[in-house]
Amino acid sequence: MFWNIVIIIFLVILIYPIIQMKALQQQRYFFIRSLERKRGSRVIVLIHRQEEMSFFGFPIARYINIEDSEKILRAIHLTNKNIPIDLILHTPGGIVLAAEQIARAIKKHPAKVTVFIPHYSMSGGSLIALAADEVVMDPNAVIGPVDPQIGTMHSQYPAASVLKALEVPNPNRDDETLILGDIARKAINQVYQVVYDLVKDKVEEEKAKKLADKLSTGIWTHDFPITVELAQEMELPVRVGIPQEIYDLMELYPQTQQNRPTVEFIPGPYRKPDKKGS
Repeated sequence: MFWNIVIIIFLVILIYPIIQMKALQQQRYFFIRSLERKRGSRVIVLIHRQEEMSFFGFPIARYINIEDSEKILRAIHLTNKNIPIDLILHTPGGIVLAAEQIARAIKKHPAKVTVFIPHYSMSGGSLIALAADEVVMDPNAVIGPVDPQIGTMHSQYPAASVLKALEVPNPNRDDETLILGDIARKAINQVYQVVYDLVKDKVEEEKAKKLADKLSTGIWTHDFPITVELAQEMELPVRVGIPQEIYDLMELYPQTQQNRPTVEFIPGPYRKPDKKGS
């Protein structure tokens, strides 16, 4: 009898997280479908957070990968050419190939594509945002430069910094550094061309070239925050005004639970009290 109870408890502990995740997924589908009906669009979500159910308790880092690009390309393929697409982005970036595939697919979609950025969309995420007809951001949200990062299995370097290092005379420079320099130059040229292709029909040609140069050649650090105001100065199609439904949807992509939360507050909106002080 005792062992039967232990087995039941073990099964409950094992199965409950799976049931919890399925319930959360259904909630997401409900919110996504509701937003689609309201906006008359196909809603695609690309949110890289660490799910509450991690692998043996260890959170798994998330970034844009080939699987993401396959799924988004599939979603675009299943969307009628007359139906707008709303893409919600929350990502630190990822593989350039995957981000470029997504960006070019978005660019080719005949109907309007709107990217929503409630918090941040860096690196490859910014590349995707550049392909959209309109980018809607939270007032405090940011995007970032798309300058390529290269290196070995053990270390990554900004391509622009590798080229800068090669300008310093050094007769003892090894072959690996020279090879990295060659790759860095090619990587910057390739990303420059992608950015130019994505924005050339949104701004004048000279401005498109300057924008591609600014974002791809490493004039900033890779994690430099490009604010709404700076993005608008660069003449990107950016405006402020995230719908409340998107903030609500973001709540359904929680971070991994920790023993002690790093951020706490009383949930719910705070409004200015009326004259009675209520």
